[in-house]
Amino acid sequence: MLIRTHIAITICAILIFISSVEHKLIFVLVMLIATFIPDVDSKFSTLGKKKTFRVLQFFIKHRGIMHSFTFLLLISFFLVLFFPVIALPFFLGYGLHLFADSFTVRGIKSFYPYKKISSWKIKTNKKSEAIVFVLFILIDVGLFIWKIFSMF
Repeated sequence: MLIRTHIAITICAILIFISSVEHKLIFVLVMLIATFIPDVDSKFSTLGKKKTFRVLQFFIKHRGIMHSFTFLLLISFFLVLFFPVIALPFFLGYGLHLFADSFTVRGIKSFYPYKKISSWKIKTNKKSEAIVFVLFILIDVGLFIWKIFSMF
């Protein structure tokens, strides 16, 4: 999926969870940053275009280990132990990216190194993804309006 779709999905989750978290700014920032991270292994992604991440791309392929719940669980476990405030938003942002990519035609290897691919019918940068993007934008706007009116 394109990063804009991942961001729209992440914003939806932020709007759902934001009232339940203590450190709201950290929660939002970490979730948004975490949704970018799985694609760092692609030279076409927003972060992957940066020279800093080019070295990483020599060692791992796109939709390999970084696109797996195995990797997410390992990193999240580390964060729970050493940086607990960012563990949940990282897990949600990164996990939602993986979950969304599992619905694409190319899919993901959910539990790398296990080779079974989780996939479905959404084609990246095609009409099916555009529908998902617009749907989440509408949900985001609705949730935002609902959050504003529920404050009064």
